[in-house]
Amino acid sequence: MKPLSARDWGLFGAIAALALDQLSKAVLLYGFGFAQMAPGDRIIALPFLDLVMAWNRGISFSLFWAREWFSVLLLIAFSAAVVIVLAIWLWNATRRVLALGLGLIIGGALGNLVDRVIYGRVADFFDLHLGERHFFACNVADVAITCGVVLLLCDILFAREPAGAAAS
Repeated sequence: MKPLSARDWGLFGAIAALALDQLSKAVLLYGFGFAQMAPGDRIIALPFLDLVMAWNRGISFSLFWAREWFSVLLLIAFSAAVVIVLAIWLWNATRRVLALGLGLIIGGALGNLVDRVIYGRVADFFDLHLGERHFFACNVADVAITCGVVLLLCDILFAREPAGAAAS
């Protein structure tokens, strides 16, 4: 059995992130009835984490709020274009950490893209806070994207090119 290629690692990351995101959203929205929660309702899960139902009409941290169908379509097109660019980068990746990071970002972006196509907005459930200071609500896709970015930064900072691969 041959070892997994960098591309395989990235594909695994993308599939895992997308599957976990959509599974968590289905369970919380329909299994636990979060879709019927009133705005502001919360379930205290941990001292730093509450479960809430927040619909995000924008992109990260609710930037570029989209209400009209045309602006939703623009966000869908932008997300799809980003996924395509990242997939091309992943296809050519040779380092596992880079490929896994790209895969996590792709899977997370696809998870949020699915929400935007189905609902016109993205479902967020996890409200991270420190005492009374609340930071943001997010979902599994956002966590995957964040972890993917951290892996990309690690690859940039710590990757070593193989001997003889220096630029000429």
